Amino acid sequence: MKKENIAVLLTCHNRKDKTLSCLDSLYRAIIPPPYGIDVYLTDDGSADGTAEAVSKDFPEVNLIMGDGNRFWAGGMRLAWETAIKNKPYKAYLLINDDVVLNPDFFLKLIETDTHSYEKTGRHGIYSGATVDNGGGKVTYGGSRVKNYLMLVRLHPLVPTAHPQPCDITNANVLWVSREVVDELGIFDYRFTHGIADYDYTMQATKKNIPVLLAPGICGICVHDHGKNWRDGNYSLKERINYLKSPKGLAYSEYLYYIRKHFPMFLPYSFVMLWLKTFFPFIWKQFK
Repeated sequence: MKKENIAVLLTCHNRKDKTLSCLDSLYRAIIPPPYGIDVYLTDDGSADGTAEAVSKDFPEVNLIMGDGNRFWAGGMRLAWETAIKNKPYKAYLLINDDVVLNPDFFLKLIETDTHSYEKTGRHGIYSGATVDNGGGKVTYGGSRVKNYLMLVRLHPLVPTAHPQPCDITNANVLWVSREVVDELGIFDYRFTHGIADYDYTMQATKKNIPVLLAPGICGICVHDHGKNWRDGNYSLKERINYLKSPKGLAYSEYLYYIRKHFPMFLPYSFVMLWLKTFFPFIWKQFK
C-alpha cells in the first residue's frame, strides 16, 4: 500500500506549554494507514525555551527558526515553503499551536476529503471546527458569506454529522490538498499575521474549489482575541498604532483584502476602521 504523506504546519512564539500540548495531542491522534505525517514547526524567535523543549520532547519535528518578525502568516508560510521543498505531499495540514486536537480529528478530515472527491471529483480545503474548553461553544471553523452589496456578513456554521460546504474558514485546523496548492500557491505574501486564511479560502471559493467544514468537532481552542478595537481608555496615538499594527486592525492589509474580495464593502470598511479609532465611544454605541 502506497504511503500518503501529509505535511503538518505550525508556527509558534513564546507559548511553550500550549505548543507542547498541541504537539502531544497531534502525536496521540489516530493516523490510520496508509497515512503518515511530517511536522514542520516555525519557532519565530521564542525566548521561553520552546525550541529546546520541542527538540527534547519531539525530536522528529522539523524545527525551523524564525527571526521574531514572521508573525502568524509569515511563520506558516516559512513552514509551508520548507515542506514543499522537502518532498511531495498529498496535503498540507495547518494547525494553530493553541489547539488541543481530538484523537479522531484526522479521521474526520479524511472523511471530508473522501466526500469531496466523491461529490465533486476534486480534492479541496477542509476546516475542522474547534470549541472552547467549557460549554462546547464553537470558536473557529467555517462560515457562509452573505453579501448584501455594500455590507458583508459571515454566518458561522455549526458542525453536523456530515461535511458542509462553506465559503470562508479559519486555519486553526485546516487541510489543504496538494491540488489546491498547485492552483493557488500558499498564503498571500501581503498578509503579515491574520486575514491570510480568510483570503486563501475566499480565493478557493471564487475558483469553485471545494471548501468544506468537516463533521463533528476536531479539537479545543479558546477564542482569546477579545474585541478588535481600542476604547477611549487608550490615547489617540495608541489607538492609531493599533489600527496599523499587524496584530491589531492591520489597516492596509485589511483594506487590501476587502478590495480584493468585496470591493462594494470597501467604503463601509474604511469608515468603520477610522470610526473605531477616532470615535470609539460612537463605535461602541453603533455596535
